[in-house]
Amino acid sequence: MTPLTLVKAHALGNDFLLVSARQIEAASDRPALARAVCDRHRGVGADGLIAYTPTPTGASMRLLNADGSPSEVSGNGVRCLAAWIALQRGATSATGIGAIKIEIETEAGLKRLDLLACERGRYTFRASMGAPEDIALATIDVNGCAIEAVTLRVGNPQCVVLGEVTIERLRTIASALAVHPHFPEGTNVELATVEAPDCVRILIWERGVGPTEASGTGACAAAVAAIRYGGAARDVRIRSPGGTQRVEWTAEGLFLTGWAEVIADVEWLAGTSV
Repeated sequence: MTPLTLVKAHALGNDFLLVSARQIEAASDRPALARAVCDRHRGVGADGLIAYTPTPTGASMRLLNADGSPSEVSGNGVRCLAAWIALQRGATSATGIGAIKIEIETEAGLKRLDLLACERGRYTFRASMGAPEDIALATIDVNGCAIEAVTLRVGNPQCVVLGEVTIERLRTIASALAVHPHFPEGTNVELATVEAPDCVRILIWERGVGPTEASGTGACAAAVAAIRYGGAARDVRIRSPGGTQRVEWTAEGLFLTGWAEVIADVEWLAGTSV
């Protein structure tokens, strides 16, 4: 049995395990492997497993959520993988940060990241996330209550509920929306409130995971909903339990800025046998 080398990284507490796709090409059940390694008590613990393949300009990636289900993209997962690549390249504050550009190929398209800073092991990137799609208002019945929501795609499905942001609403309304029949693929859900034109606070229920400390695509979706329907500015800070990210909605699309750090590499002794 050959151990797997897993790298753990997180972006504002939204954590991922990175594994070379070559190491798991023989795995017969990748979803089961993802569930095992992401388990918080019996595994290493993470919100998702990213299998990556190096490319001349960065890497390609495939993401499985903690429950083993596939996801098209993760803004924070992209940033975690880019931080690992930057670390491997030996990027530091003295290596000409602005010149370091990394491209990550995802199932939702190519994401380009510019390294802005490297301080105390944290790599700050500005990532081009593409244009939001299918933005719409919807009224959805949740346990007999009519919930007004903004639905859209930012590479993956999103549902944003503007208004009161509480843990109770996260565990009732958001959790129900994530698996609601209105969303055949399931959806990520954000509760969002506009605290100031340049500041939006959110709580997140991620598809296939549950509550998370932060979400890159969720921050982008919340920004779009708050800008379009909540009076927020087109350059806005998105505050979540794990910290704050910046989202800019420009004519070229969405740009997400935030940090990620690599915290460990470990050997998974069970290999691909789960």
